[in-house]
Amino acid sequence: MFTDMEQWNEIRRRVLVEGVSRRQVQRETHLHWKTLKKMLEHSEPPGYRQKTPRAKKKLGPYLERIGQILREDKALPRKQRHTAKRIWERLREEGYSGGYTVVKDAVRELEQKNREVFVPLAHEPGEAQVDFGQALVKVNGRLRKVAFFVMALPYSDAMFVMAFERECTETFWEGHVRAFEFFGGVPTRIVYDNTRVAVAQILGGKERRLTHGFLQLKSHYLFEHRFCAVRRANEKGVVEGTVKYARLNYFVPVPQMRDVEDLNVHLRGRCTEDQERRLRGKEGTKQKRLEEERAAFLPLPTVAFEACRRQSTTANSLSLVRFDDNDYSVPVAFAHHPIVAKGSCDEVVLCHVGEVVARHRRIWEREQVRFEPLHYLALLETKPGALDQARPLRGWTLPESFALLRRRLEAEHGGEGTREYIRVLRLLEKHPLLVLRTAVDKALHAGAIRRDAIAQFILPQEEWRATLFALDGHPHLRGVKVQAPDISQYGQLLAGGVR
Repeated sequence: MFTDMEQWNEIRRRVLVEGVSRRQVQRETHLHWKTLKKMLEHSEPPGYRQKTPRAKKKLGPYLERIGQILREDKALPRKQRHTAKRIWERLREEGYSGGYTVVKDAVRELEQKNREVFVPLAHEPGEAQVDFGQALVKVNGRLRKVAFFVMALPYSDAMFVMAFERECTETFWEGHVRAFEFFGGVPTRIVYDNTRVAVAQILGGKERRLTHGFLQLKSHYLFEHRFCAVRRANEKGVVEGTVKYARLNYFVPVPQMRDVEDLNVHLRGRCTEDQERRLRGKEGTKQKRLEEERAAFLPLPTVAFEACRRQSTTANSLSLVRFDDNDYSVPVAFAHHPIVAKGSCDEVVLCHVGEVVARHRRIWEREQVRFEPLHYLALLETKPGALDQARPLRGWTLPESFALLRRRLEAEHGGEGTREYIRVLRLLEKHPLLVLRTAVDKALHAGAIRRDAIAQFILPQEEWRATLFALDGHPHLRGVKVQAPDISQYGQLLAGGVR
């Protein structure tokens, strides 16, 4: 076939401009009349064009079967979908006798036809999108997975990223609270996927039954919400892309941090730096567009939202309270009493009748126990024989002077010395360890090692009006009679009668 562009151009010029007859050109070039016609109709060679696709004699009867397999795959996890090779193997089991390459080409063609196409969307100021992602982080030398909260603003393209131990109601709340503070306002509408933290039940179409926790958050900040259709995460495509961007740019290479708090300081700094970037096709930086967008925000409430989940429960016989599948101790005086547990991202606060009775750092593993040794000292005072086997005291590191104090008390008073030692430890219920350690050191040096004597060395000193002197263990003192003092002479001295 004639394809030389210069000759193609010359023939078209001679016929269409100079008026040379087609028959004359055919005699000179020996071109077929169909070829000449094609040259005159097209300004350049159109290439080979097949009017109808070639029939696939072997594969044709199985094309619908391939399409059925691909449609069924959409409901399965991506890693469990058929490859072209696996489809070919299944077709062979069903009677197909053709080759693998033909099947692979057919699978590719069907996937391209079925690939979804999206409409570019315009985003108004004041709209946000929220999602969670996961990434690996080395925290305190240990490699582990964290969940990271992302809020993206499509109009300004500003973002906020914060890492948590896992995705749950408390971290969902805390992420919103911190994001609103970071952006300086509350978006008027926020788009979500159908996370179980916010959606209790999908009722069909756009109808959702929302969780109590999500309604609490909405009621406090008064924003509108919208949930994506089921399996339509592209409806919040901006935050989907932001999650991917954050993972590739903020978690590669794997961050090495002392704790999650340090990681969040790092992430907040990166989000602030990102606002200096300029959006392609937009004027000004992200920071400038964010300042414009704040005019569309709702104001931050005057009272901050308390991002903690409350749970009513009862302390058991071991003086433990269960929250989020972990146990936390309370003072033994509150065993078998009703307790309200308030769990935030950082700590668990335990309350009885509105009074805080214990605070613990939040445990994020499962089926763990967190003891506070001081909670059990009152019980151990009545059961001193359990001191060495007490589980709440395991791993409790005290200064060496405390062990010396115990040895001396037990050497002088036997079993009663153990009880007296526990009474000394109970001073920690009111005073810091450093203060009590100083008092114990002074008491050992002075040889006054009873609890009441050690309390004398604590500054400020103990309140003694509630202290009772007991004769237990001192039978020889029971017969001692102390006469009441005569203070009349003191009165005379004050009056100047005695010199």
